[in-house]
Amino acid sequence: MGKPSGFLEFERKASQKRDVNERKQDYKEVELGYDAAQTTDQAARCMDCGIPFCHNGCPLGNIIPEFNDAVYDGNWQYAYELLSSTNNFPEFTGRICPAPCESSCVLGINKPAVAIEYIEKSIIEKAFENGWVVPTPPKKRTDKKVAIVGGGPAGLAAASQLNKAGHHVTVFERADQVGGLVRYGIPDFKLDKNIIDRRLEVMKAGGITFKTGVNVGVNYKTEKLLADFDAIVLTGGSTIGRDIEIKGRNLKGIHFAMEFLSQQNKRVAADNSKTVDHTLDHTGSKYENGDLLATGKNVFVIGGGDTGSDCVGTSNRQNAKSVSQIEIMPMPPATRDESTPWPQWPMMLRTSTSHEEGCERSWSVNTKEFIGDENGNLKAVKLVNIEWVLEKGRMVMKEVEGSEKIYPAELALIAAGFLYPQPTGLLEELGVKLDNRGNVDATNYQTSVEKVFAAGDMRRGQSLVVWAISEGREAARAVDEFLMGHSLLEAKAMPMITADYVGI
Repeated sequence: MGKPSGFLEFERKASQKRDVNERKQDYKEVELGYDAAQTTDQAARCMDCGIPFCHNGCPLGNIIPEFNDAVYDGNWQYAYELLSSTNNFPEFTGRICPAPCESSCVLGINKPAVAIEYIEKSIIEKAFENGWVVPTPPKKRTDKKVAIVGGGPAGLAAASQLNKAGHHVTVFERADQVGGLVRYGIPDFKLDKNIIDRRLEVMKAGGITFKTGVNVGVNYKTEKLLADFDAIVLTGGSTIGRDIEIKGRNLKGIHFAMEFLSQQNKRVAADNSKTVDHTLDHTGSKYENGDLLATGKNVFVIGGGDTGSDCVGTSNRQNAKSVSQIEIMPMPPATRDESTPWPQWPMMLRTSTSHEEGCERSWSVNTKEFIGDENGNLKAVKLVNIEWVLEKGRMVMKEVEGSEKIYPAELALIAAGFLYPQPTGLLEELGVKLDNRGNVDATNYQTSVEKVFAAGDMRRGQSLVVWAISEGREAARAVDEFLMGHSLLEAKAMPMITADYVGI
């Protein structure tokens, strides 16, 4: 543990944020850099809880009490070694993970939890500053070749682990740059893309080959992939968005959130200053669906999750006239509800940095119709309030009579989640079995095709970045065992005891 009385002496203090008015003018990271003294104080709050439920709450099994103790003792390099032993990309999780570890923190029973995510980010940034993050090519190479199809966090984690095992690893990415949703879905104000590039340089120097602009099944034959590699890991993600099939859906001005977010990320990548410029002439756009800009528009974000929140922050930076976010589910409670007691992930109201920048939020609201003008452009949305009632053991949605209202809207962004991976093309040509949700059926990460494995959102469905990294690591171990008959790659660190075991 850190300091025996630390949790009594120090209040929780996590990442500090830049001023709202300042940060809305650019796409630079909202969070300020870490402060070593603050991190040490926060590490001191880690108490001698006996059973570290934070360890159980983390999908990666991060060795949290131990790296907290190392930070408190000033042994930052040892803290980095502990952290990197279970997490390939702490710089990602330290910025965009919702920190289920903190929800399981024993201190969190009756006090604010230890700022684990902030400590994690501090450790990895300290490690990069001091040159501790270096390429580690294997001392000995096998003769096995592995293809990773998909360059998101699951694919990158699998590549890192399989390279560590000594295999020849090639990552195929259909986009022009590697990173998946971390690059094209997460705004720069949450995760600067130089953070990804910094890590990729280390991975390349360690011996991993990256091939971008390669869409396997389209401009790279599936048969060639099967012939050239001893094992294949599918990590392409869950890419088919959940649509809203209502009247007016075909109007211009209605788009999936990822179209909107990806475009802006590409604009930022082309402008290294990461500043906001509302005077740009966007005629003759190079984008497939034209420029999707919120500038001067009434924006409605449909979906109350993190992706919707990212649309809010981006719309504000594009100088939208107004931004509204609606959610079909009821408003969550302000504090942990008795239905999700510690150490479970609490269903409660969360306010993001994007919400702080300005947004009208509404719950128990359904989108009933998109209304257009004479030119086929969206001009309004018709919304209706709903209530959830219990009927025959199920919660059923019912409209509140007389609650329909029409609101002006020139841009609607659908952020209702993802359904499953793209079934046509590669998956169809490989002939892998899909489960009843449309995901790749891969028990123990191996698909119905012997040499083909799957991990990440493509296998488990839409989830968190920390789960993607965990999936990639576990899939790599399964591939290594398949190729070599055994594996020296680390298995996921398992908790000493589970919440179920102790009756919690």
